Amino acid sequence: MAGKPGRPGAAKAGKGAKAGTGGKNRRSLEGKGPTPRGEDRKGHPKARAAAAKDRRKAERPAGIKSGTTRTTAGTTRTTAGSSAASKKGEFLAPGARTAGNAGAAARSGQRVQKAADASEVLSGRNSVVEALRSKVPAAALFIAARIEFDDRVKEAINLANTRGIPVNEITRAEIDRMTGNDAVHQGIALQVPPYKYQHPQELLDKIIARGQKPLLVALDGITDPRNLGAIIRSVAAFGGQGVIVPQRRSVGVTASAWKTSAGAAARIPVALAANLNATIKEFQKRGLFVVGLDGDGDMSLPTFKLGDEPLLLVIGSEGKGLSRLVQENCDAVLSIPINALTESLNAGIAASVALYQVSVARNAKSAKK
Repeated sequence: MAGKPGRPGAAKAGKGAKAGTGGKNRRSLEGKGPTPRGEDRKGHPKARAAAAKDRRKAERPAGIKSGTTRTTAGTTRTTAGSSAASKKGEFLAPGARTAGNAGAAARSGQRVQKAADASEVLSGRNSVVEALRSKVPAAALFIAARIEFDDRVKEAINLANTRGIPVNEITRAEIDRMTGNDAVHQGIALQVPPYKYQHPQELLDKIIARGQKPLLVALDGITDPRNLGAIIRSVAAFGGQGVIVPQRRSVGVTASAWKTSAGAAARIPVALAANLNATIKEFQKRGLFVVGLDGDGDMSLPTFKLGDEPLLLVIGSEGKGLSRLVQENCDAVLSIPINALTESLNAGIAASVALYQVSVARNAKSAKK
């Protein structure tokens, strides 16, 4: 049987790759090279995310630091830049502790803790911008990642950068924890450090050392921060030198009080009394005449003749007036005559009227000299 011509198993000439070239198999072994990164592949989810990040970065104002916050046992510590203390020293250098519900308490007008480590967190775009416009001392501004940079957010960042306040970009979940899960923070929060209170006796010592005649205002049961701010403003307007708030049953110097004072809180110190009645007695020993202001006072303000003496004016709350012990410890209790159709005056307004009357008496005496 005759076999097929040629060597058995030899490749057929004229078809396929030539002998010795490796041909198709070699090209197959070379492959197409390394797989490109997801960011470099058009249409890949990572590429779309990177493009969106670049767009946000281009839109984001300068001065924002990326970082995170760690929340432990109700306190907040930022890891993205240091906190700046108030240049004028009205507020303590911000520590690492932030009361988680302080911002909600401030917004609702409730009394916030006046301890040395009680910080306050304001949230919401309008609230933060208004606080920064009013030059409320602040430790840091926090911006949520991927926030929409509208005009209010941009203004807040610009104001913070102008004042040297650190601006940190953190996650929305961290802002939730800082402001309280029920707060509507809109992706922005402002940390306000605790106010540095003076001691009442040290405040009086400084006034006497300057050769001034003391005119101080003490608050009894004032819980609205706007009233406190208004009283601080009136004290500054009518020649007073300070305000005293008790440790209990009184509002502290919050961001809301600072805004209402219209900047007067930067000039008028506030002292914190552990016991208001004890402070009243100490001031009486040092020659101050203590006058309470109450709707049921036994003396009318216009008939009061000692306005030019060293004074401590005690203001009671609008609803309850002066407490019983405070009223008993006052040297005199004055009332402001008002129209019978009006039940009472706002505490801030009542303080303004009384301070104006004292200012008139002191100016009259100075004119006679």
